[in-house]
Amino acid sequence: MKVLSLSEDEVASLITIEDALEAVELAFKERAYGYTQMPPKVYLNYQGHNGDLRTMPSYLERLDISAVKVVTVYPDNGKKYGLPTVIATILLNDPKNGQLLAIMNGGLITAMRTGAAGGIAAKYLATRNPRTISFIGAGLQARTQLSALLSVFPSLQEIRVWDIEPKAANSFVAEITRKISKLEAVFAENPQAAVEGANIVVTTTPSTKPLILNDWVANGTHFNCIGADAPGKEELDPAILRRSKIVVDDWIQASHSGEINVPVSDGILLRENVWAELGKVVAGLKTGRSSTNEITVFDSTGLAIQDATTAEFVYRKALESKIGTYINL
Repeated sequence: MKVLSLSEDEVASLITIEDALEAVELAFKERAYGYTQMPPKVYLNYQGHNGDLRTMPSYLERLDISAVKVVTVYPDNGKKYGLPTVIATILLNDPKNGQLLAIMNGGLITAMRTGAAGGIAAKYLATRNPRTISFIGAGLQARTQLSALLSVFPSLQEIRVWDIEPKAANSFVAEITRKISKLEAVFAENPQAAVEGANIVVTTTPSTKPLILNDWVANGTHFNCIGADAPGKEELDPAILRRSKIVVDDWIQASHSGEINVPVSDGILLRENVWAELGKVVAGLKTGRSSTNEITVFDSTGLAIQDATTAEFVYRKALESKIGTYINL
């Protein structure tokens, strides 16, 4: 059996953030209309190594796209081994006969589809023509979130960055200043300085305690909560969630391991406190932002169907461009 193999560099040559936005929005719509199969993530926890492995299968029935992602998350990888925090491999299958079509590096796809999900959420939930974004966390995901938000909102003018490692925040600020001259990028000395007055706040940390307090948050703010991806992680003061219209990508995953997982397990939030899944908003089955004063929160845990549609796009482009290497299995 010949299988197409795609490296990270090859994947990078085949996809833009605009492509990812289109692929991910399509996945959300298909899920809203009930045409997807997506079991909850399966976790293996390596407690002694501060890491975990997740498997994420999915099938989009009308599009006839199926994939499985195997992804590991190790927050200490950079310091200990010089490796990325997230390491992923995606297997793309042919639903007609079960044949493996492609095996590809999934690191960039994971980053881009997560960034795209944040961009799509803000498109429907943030105020019109936002001017200021605050980033809490300055890693790779902050960069893909920014890329997606810039594609959705040309109106953006100011970027504020805070990270527990000041060097990381300063590096991100310098990168933005160098690459995007129209933006004013500012180093924030603490989370409060970053958040107060921001139109959009993006959180991308592995924190297990709230970093953003309720008193700092003005009406009209939108949050993209990306960092919480395992039980016990949280970045927002639960009091913020109680004030907000909460939209999740998937209720089961979010209540287990997303931003809402701790308040749900503590009984502070109930399912009825969650407004909708994002797919319902994208498909027009539920309203998004309904007033300028509303605080909105998108709880992103990452959906396997996002990986599948993005990987299938990359595969088609690879065939068209004759990029990749065939291996025999």
